[in-house]
Amino acid sequence: MSEQVEPQRAAELLENGAQAVDVREQYEWDAGHIGGARHIELPQLASAAGELDQSRPIVFYCRSGERSSMATEAFRGAGYEAYNLQGGLTAWAAEGLPIEPESGTVADHSPLP
Repeated sequence: MSEQVEPQRAAELLENGAQAVDVREQYEWDAGHIGGARHIELPQLASAAGELDQSRPIVFYCRSGERSSMATEAFRGAGYEAYNLQGGLTAWAAEGLPIEPESGTVADHSPLP
């Protein structure tokens, strides 16, 4: 099972140097995201793994925490200190934590049929 972190704990990790990685689709990122996060869509994540600093923790997130839990499990299996934002960006915003841009929103995820 992947390591879940509540939004407040994720914010603490990020304040202490953890990397935030948003695995959502482009339109979701454009609507709103955590400041300072990197955007690497889930299908590209494996090929972009070398761009991430293995010496620093990583907090993965998506809209609800489902897609990012897959990323978290894969990276933990590869030896990274990886965490999944429990409840995703929806929970982050519900806790009143900031998203960018200032007028940003959490976009609905509509998977392709």
